[in-house]
Amino acid sequence: MSMEQLIDKYFRPGRLPHIWCPGCGNGIVTGAIVKAIDKLALEKDSVAVISGIGCSSRASGYLDFNTVHSAHGRALPVATGVKLADPSLNVVVVTGDGDATAIGGNHLIHAARRNIDMTVVLYNNSIYGMTGGQYSPMTPYGSKATTAPYATIEHDFDIAELAKAAGATFVARATTFHTQLLVDLIAKGIQHKGFSIIEAVSACPISFGRQNKLGGPADMMKWQRDHAVMLPAWNKLTEEQRSGKFPIGLLYEVTDRKEYTEAYDELIARAQGGNK
Repeated sequence: MSMEQLIDKYFRPGRLPHIWCPGCGNGIVTGAIVKAIDKLALEKDSVAVISGIGCSSRASGYLDFNTVHSAHGRALPVATGVKLADPSLNVVVVTGDGDATAIGGNHLIHAARRNIDMTVVLYNNSIYGMTGGQYSPMTPYGSKATTAPYATIEHDFDIAELAKAAGATFVARATTFHTQLLVDLIAKGIQHKGFSIIEAVSACPISFGRQNKLGGPADMMKWQRDHAVMLPAWNKLTEEQRSGKFPIGLLYEVTDRKEYTEAYDELIARAQGGNK
């Protein structure tokens, strides 16, 4: 199916063109979500897309599924409520690096801890792009931002390691340069029974790129190409060779941990039967 056909099928009429800046990677990530859903042949009514606030979170307004554009940092608790209300839904959370790891950080670790069946696509453009270019918990150490004109002195989260430690049972990463990999990982995350998170490394040429003199959109995508390493190759590198690079692919998966809504239904059955 062509991209034009995918747009006609999965985007709300009259909502395009989008508001994202030229060269922004958000359109690529949103397109990857749509392609993953189409790859799985999911009915639109079986999908719920929940977002918070930020550049990436505008995606829910463009997509023609069951959608909620919630408050800043609150996409995960809203998504939890949706999933508990109807466990048959394929719940996809669209969030950004600031939305998910700053104001929404506590929700993230507890959604992962519960292992509730949802797929989080974290658009990581390393900055608060919509609200003025402030640094986020995932802005690389030593980068400039409007709130760090002399460069950040705080080390950034490795969201894959954080999610894994918190209890996520599917952890993956791709970039907007590696688009087909991103589509495949999102599809696998949706199929996974449990809490899935896919970090989509993206580019913000305006708020992040300009402040850090990283060149235009094409240069920032070339950076992704040159610094992302597929996991099998990553595992063969020395610590010295890994410096400045990061692994992509399916980084971690557990399939034998009970999913939350399933456990919750069992809890209700015990309560109704009087069994402790």
